Amino acid sequence: MGKKHGRSVKDDEQYEALRREGASKEKAARIANAGSRSSTGRKGGKSSSYEDRSKDELYQKAKEIGIEGRSDMSKDELINALRNH
Repeated sequence: MGKKHGRSVKDDEQYEALRREGASKEKAARIANAGSRSSTGRKGGKSSSYEDRSKDELYQKAKEIGIEGRSDMSKDELINALRNH
C-alpha cells in the first residue's frame, strides 16, 4: 500500500508508482487524481502536435500550466518542457 498523501491525492498507490518512475510530484498527483485507472491511459482529444503549433501558441500553453523560464525558451525547449511537465 502506498503512503498516505492526504486528501489531495486520490490514488496513493498510483501516485507512488509514478514517482518511482520519475514523474514530478505535480504530474504524479494530476494523473493519480484523473479518475479510474482504466480511463487514465486512454487517448484524449484531437489537438495538433506541438511541432505544428507556433512558438507563441506553445508559450501560451506553457503559461497556462505554469512552466517557469518559458520567456527565454526556444520553440524546441518549449516543446520539451510541455511534454515533460
